[in-house]
Amino acid sequence: MGVGSPARPGSESRFCTGGSVAPTTTQYQRAIDLLKNFKVQAIIGPKMSMQARFTIGIGNKTNVPILSYSATSPYLSANQSKYFVRTALDDASQVPAIASLIQYFNWRQVILIYEDSDFGRGIVPYLVDAFQDADAHIPYRSIIPSVPTDDQIKVELNKLKTMQARVFVVHMSPNIAARLFVLAHDAEMLADGYVWIMTDSVGNMFSTLDKNTINSMQGVLGVRPYVPQSDKLLTFPARFLSRYRQQNQETPDPANPNIFHLWAYDTAWAIAMALRKAGPLALGLKLPSLQNINNSNDLSMLGVSQDGPGLIDSIRTTRFQGISGEFILVDGQRQGSVFEIFNVIGNSYQSIGFWTPNFGLTKKVITSSDASDNVGLNMVIWLGGSAQPPRGWEWPVAGKKLRIAVPVKPAPNPFVNIKNNLATGKFDVSGYSIDIFEAVMQEMPYAVPYEYIPVVDPNMAINLTISYSEICHQVSLKKYDAMVGDTTIIINRSSYVDFTLPYTESGVQMIVPMKENWSTSLWIFLKPIEPILWVAFLAVFVFTGFVIWLVEHKESRDFGGSAGKQLVNIAYFSFQALLAVPKDPKLKKWLLKFALINLVLLVWLLEKLYSASLTSMMTARQLQPTVVDLNQLISNGDYIGYQGGSFVKDFLKSHKVEEHKIRNYSTPDQYAEALMKGSWYGGVAAVFDEIPYLKLFMSKYCSNHSIVGRVYKTGGFGYVFPKGSPLVADVSRAILMVTEGDKIIDIERKWFGGELECNSQANAIESASVVTWTSLRGVFFITIGLWAIAGIIYTVLWFRPRQEEQVQEAVAELAIEHVHVNGDESILWRIGRDSHLVIQLRGNPLQPADGRPEEGVARPEAGHDGVEPPPEVRNLGGPEEQVLAVELPLLPADAASGNVAQLRTAINETEAVENSGRLLLPK
Repeated sequence: MGVGSPARPGSESRFCTGGSVAPTTTQYQRAIDLLKNFKVQAIIGPKMSMQARFTIGIGNKTNVPILSYSATSPYLSANQSKYFVRTALDDASQVPAIASLIQYFNWRQVILIYEDSDFGRGIVPYLVDAFQDADAHIPYRSIIPSVPTDDQIKVELNKLKTMQARVFVVHMSPNIAARLFVLAHDAEMLADGYVWIMTDSVGNMFSTLDKNTINSMQGVLGVRPYVPQSDKLLTFPARFLSRYRQQNQETPDPANPNIFHLWAYDTAWAIAMALRKAGPLALGLKLPSLQNINNSNDLSMLGVSQDGPGLIDSIRTTRFQGISGEFILVDGQRQGSVFEIFNVIGNSYQSIGFWTPNFGLTKKVITSSDASDNVGLNMVIWLGGSAQPPRGWEWPVAGKKLRIAVPVKPAPNPFVNIKNNLATGKFDVSGYSIDIFEAVMQEMPYAVPYEYIPVVDPNMAINLTISYSEICHQVSLKKYDAMVGDTTIIINRSSYVDFTLPYTESGVQMIVPMKENWSTSLWIFLKPIEPILWVAFLAVFVFTGFVIWLVEHKESRDFGGSAGKQLVNIAYFSFQALLAVPKDPKLKKWLLKFALINLVLLVWLLEKLYSASLTSMMTARQLQPTVVDLNQLISNGDYIGYQGGSFVKDFLKSHKVEEHKIRNYSTPDQYAEALMKGSWYGGVAAVFDEIPYLKLFMSKYCSNHSIVGRVYKTGGFGYVFPKGSPLVADVSRAILMVTEGDKIIDIERKWFGGELECNSQANAIESASVVTWTSLRGVFFITIGLWAIAGIIYTVLWFRPRQEEQVQEAVAELAIEHVHVNGDESILWRIGRDSHLVIQLRGNPLQPADGRPEEGVARPEAGHDGVEPPPEVRNLGGPEEQVLAVELPLLPADAASGNVAQLRTAINETEAVENSGRLLLPK
């Protein structure tokens, strides 16, 4: 039905709108009559895109604005014509809200159900893009004919029932949707575990559905534009019904007004406001000349509105608060910002949340930035009355078994082992990877039937699998539903298949043979200690000797003499301290003795560590790897081995290894044989493989091999599924339950016997630990600190005045030194009370026959040449043993303090003859 809008009296401008709502003013009828005079009838409904395009073309040709409040198909665009304005929302505007709903409940597969028309197909590209952004996959599109029969709908429902996905998005006209829901309910597809979501094409017309349809839709979710509450909205139904009864007295009352009625009302107000804004429209129409009229085409008779350009500009800039919400046009298209999510419950529905571009899904409409308390949705009553959100995927009752591809590996193999059972005619599949997969299936929240299908290479004479990457590619093509085995998760495979979480540790390393290296080095005795530590100890010894010499050389003649003699004494003293505690009573200063004790403790610690390390180096067996990293293999031009069928070959090629230098092996025994031959005798210098395989190899051949080099990280072993498979999430969670529990321990013990770890003593690289500077620097710091304390104390005591005590100490020390040097216990030194130094000589000196003194013994006379008289010599012994006492007067304190060396000279001038008992006095 053609609908006009309020026009000023006398206006000749033409315009039309599309819809199905009766006029609200008498001015509408004038506009309709004007349109009829030009034989133009604008009827634009939600399914009439062809008519809409035709009408838009007329408006564009005649400069007549075309407004539609019911054409929602995305195929219609305001960009097609300047004179087309859509006052309804585009179907594509609701797509982000539907995608947010899918993402919120973490559904990974969604099936689209739409009618086969421009209206139905128009939204599909937008849904596909939005679901892809939400990490959801569309495995199937169910297309319902635009005029379907019940049988056609049942065929599609039966097909959907056999599929795994349980989430359906319905987009079609309300009358087809009503039939679909009733038939789906009869097919038991509106039950627990299913999810049905209807777009606003059904949600906007929900009030027109009958009770039977609504009863079959219990638990269905819907999306529709949100209409804010207002006083005008509350009074609109009554006013609408009253107006309708006035103009349609013989027809029954219509249903409650829906969103299209509200949009039509706002459209009329927008036109009226635009007419007021544009002012008088008196330019009228410009009719074509008679010579340009084509009698075969009535369209050539249409005139061109001279007021149209100004009027369309006024309409496009109109903005006001309408009964359906804020009326805003952007590029000739009404903009909607809020969508309501509702849940069908009972005879009506309940709002469970809202969606806005800024905040996503919220429990209520919010305008502030603080939406933390309202994120999400309110409680939903799902199909079947459950409050628990469905997982969105179930194994179909009538579905077939999962076809599980299993790689064929050389037997025996603890990871995947396949044997042909002649009795049953089937394959027996076992192994570490298989047992974990079966344990995972037991942890699944639902039963998943499956069967193993061995995959072999038809081009090989022996039954061995094709490459793992090729099997993954076949899974991506849906030839197999999954792949179970020791499949490594790597980036290039993940681009076309989905992996579960890994069930083993990850990484690629190399295994190399070990060579013996007995300790035959010429300088092996230097290796137990780090070179820098040798330097540190040498510095300590030299510094210790220098300090002792510096303090003692002026007071001890053992540290005197020529420069060469002093250096020898310093070196000897330090070396003596290195071997044992020096038995040296000649140190006079107690602080030096304290420092020497500290040094001896340091030497003792070094000696113990050095002895232990050197013993280990000289007696233990030395094993060293032949190569240490991949770069060394490449530079040497060595051959490298890998396990056939794995990705390691591509890995080696990506690290610049020449392809002809790569050799293929299948079993651990072949690994060992190739490593024993070596690179230049038909074998390899190293084998690269994944860590689980290397541990398996080392459990048998660890005595002469070692795992060395850096770990090249991979994703570990995982199970393979096609892209978008809903099984991936559930299987990954089940893997965590198995690997974090006790089942994984039992499975490992079953297949590896708890011997994956190599014997540490047999596989150890027996290189004794070297004593390093880092391990002993604390001891050095303590030693230096104690020396510093001793030095400070010595400095304080050095400047303390001790003149008289120093003289007596010097004399006593000289006496003790003299006795120690002579080594004769018969010579006794003491200091008398009269400050005389008394030397006592014990023995039986030989006497001449005549009893006279021996010739040649001269005694100086007293006072001769100013020389002091000789000291008194007394015989203190008996007739058989004589004790001769020699008294030497001590120098005065004031003189001795200045020159102790004179006292030393005076004492040294008194000597005893070897065994004669004669006392030689100074001449």
